[in-house]
Amino acid sequence: MKLVEAIGKRVENLLKERNLTQYYLYKTGGIPRTTINDVVNVRKKRVSTDTIYQICSTLNLSLKEFFDDPMFENLED
Repeated sequence: MKLVEAIGKRVENLLKERNLTQYYLYKTGGIPRTTINDVVNVRKKRVSTDTIYQICSTLNLSLKEFFDDPMFENLED
């Protein structure tokens, strides 16, 4: 799995675990809907650190907590 795919999957999993929607991130975090959708559906080759930070802030997670998941081990180049 590539990093951008792992990020998208992590966001999707966090939303499911918390019973939240992409719309919640948009309304609460002020993150553009297209950006959230692009992250979750892996439509971009890169996700900015600012976007990940905004998502983490909205979900009350630290960046360490976000990336502290087994899916970030053994990523492809």
